[in-house]
Amino acid sequence: MNLVPFTNPYRPGAGHMPPYLAGRAAEYDEFERLLAQDDILDNLILTGLRGVGKTVLLETLRPRAQRQGWLWVGADLSESASVTEESLAIRIITDLAVVTSSFTVTTPPTVPTGFSAEPLQDVEVALGYDVLKRVYDSTPGLVSDKLRTVLELAHACLSSANQGRLIFAYDEAQNLADGVTRDQFPLSLLLDVFQSIQRRGVPFMLVLAGLPTLFGKLVDARTYAERMFRVVTLGRLSEDESREAIVKPVESANCPVRLDEASISTICRESGGYPYFIQFICREAYDVFAQGRARVPIDAIQRKLDTDFFAGRWARVTDRQRQLLYVAAQSEAPDEEFTVQEIVARSQELLEKGFSPSHVSQMLGGLADHGLVYKNRFGKYSFAVPHLGRFILRNFTAPEVNSDPPRE
Repeated sequence: MNLVPFTNPYRPGAGHMPPYLAGRAAEYDEFERLLAQDDILDNLILTGLRGVGKTVLLETLRPRAQRQGWLWVGADLSESASVTEESLAIRIITDLAVVTSSFTVTTPPTVPTGFSAEPLQDVEVALGYDVLKRVYDSTPGLVSDKLRTVLELAHACLSSANQGRLIFAYDEAQNLADGVTRDQFPLSLLLDVFQSIQRRGVPFMLVLAGLPTLFGKLVDARTYAERMFRVVTLGRLSEDESREAIVKPVESANCPVRLDEASISTICRESGGYPYFIQFICREAYDVFAQGRARVPIDAIQRKLDTDFFAGRWARVTDRQRQLLYVAAQSEAPDEEFTVQEIVARSQELLEKGFSPSHVSQMLGGLADHGLVYKNRFGKYSFAVPHLGRFILRNFTAPEVNSDPPRE
């Protein structure tokens, strides 16, 4: 069976826009409500596991905001950007300059020291990064005072052109963290500055996207953060939404390949409704069908997904951590949540030498740093990577004897 060459419409990847964005109507409705605020009382957090489409959804919010007169700036918050308060302030100023550089401000002329001159007229300069940075450097006080002054100046200039509403959107915001040992508090800085200017009526809104650890970090930094944000948690797609994500791309593009009902059901089941997995499995299935085959080779696709998506994360953990994750994957609802006590009890059944409570707590903290688990607000833990439990059960068998004794 020879088909006309046709570009595969599915696009799995970190932050790649899918050919059809299924679901998320409720999330869009919530965002529209936030855009309608006169005074900013609620900012937005988009959170969820990896692969649920946080980055994609964040990008689709931009045109919705712009259609309602909001300006939009932002970036990924890399770990380097959040090391110090100063570096985070510079990140924000750099992003702000993107929209302010088309506006001008009036400044006094510079006269060389030691020279007299006739009175000169004020000079109009673009409110670009250099000017914003000079304002920042010349403002006395703490980093928060300097940054607040810059933001209020920018708001005054933007408001003069009826463009005073601005969204600062930051992805991977879970990388922000205060460092007590380093005496650096960039996360607290962000909250303090925006809470302060919003209280003064400056309509600059924060939109943060990140893993489920993000909101807990914000509340730990400033308890009032709980009242600053509306948290929208992205979950898996429903079966109907999953079917749309599978079928719509080939229908709308007039693809020569069609998936039968059995194939669609298989992809829905194996993807678990996670958008990234839908795109990954569909891309592989499309290539197979384009060569004339009639069924989804799900085992082969799963092995490839294990290599491409899970293996890199799995390689970063120690043997003893793998044993703990294996025990967690054996819990009654590994895709939901588990507790320290459950892991301790289960490890006595599955391993020759089980874990102590203190050892489990310590190791879960390390695994959270690796982005493999996270602790929710109720003190329970969950996998931070979708279907990680399935991957572990497919690929790992716990040894009969543990070489490391549990640490108290």
